[in-house]
Amino acid sequence: MKAKAYTATGAARGDTVSLPADVFDGTVNEAVLHQVVTALLAHRRQGTHSTKTRQTVRGGGSKPWRQKGTGRARAGSTRSPLWRGGAITFGPQPREYAPQIPRKLKRLAIRSALNARAADGAVILVDSLEMDAPSTKSMAAFLEAIEAGGNVIVLTDGLNRDVYLSGRNIPGLLVRPWGEASAYDILWADLVVIEEAALGSGGPSVEEAS
Repeated sequence: MKAKAYTATGAARGDTVSLPADVFDGTVNEAVLHQVVTALLAHRRQGTHSTKTRQTVRGGGSKPWRQKGTGRARAGSTRSPLWRGGAITFGPQPREYAPQIPRKLKRLAIRSALNARAADGAVILVDSLEMDAPSTKSMAAFLEAIEAGGNVIVLTDGLNRDVYLSGRNIPGLLVRPWGEASAYDILWADLVVIEEAALGSGGPSVEEAS
């Protein structure tokens, strides 16, 4: 698979670069992508919803009236789920929604997402994005030069603080070190920009669900 190449200023180099076959082998496993992306989205749920049960609701220690002779229905507590101010029957409790996903499955999902974007021609390579200081204006000019539209993710060769700070305030732009972007991040982006030097650092590492 091949991708277009650009300079750090956004000028087209006029050549196409072969993507490493160990990562970009053209395989897209849609079933794995669906499973991993669904788990990543489920992991974002806080799961802090909570209702009080008969054990946790306060009060109701005494029987409201005697068992027989009043003509009313039997009642043992004013905190019964049938009463106003009582407990909740089968209410939501704190829980973790995200299922456990094996590391190899996460790695396969990342590769599938990269291959899916490469097959659509939405992967480009760029020279090292060296910056003397964070500059949102420079990053915006770079995106305009490469005619980036929609959501864009920039995968840098290792942690690049200046590039991250430069793109932090630009809507629709995500900056991640190569290997730390999740499958969802890659599929979210309409364009994947990869620093060419990052491809020499091997395949993507396993990301933790976030």
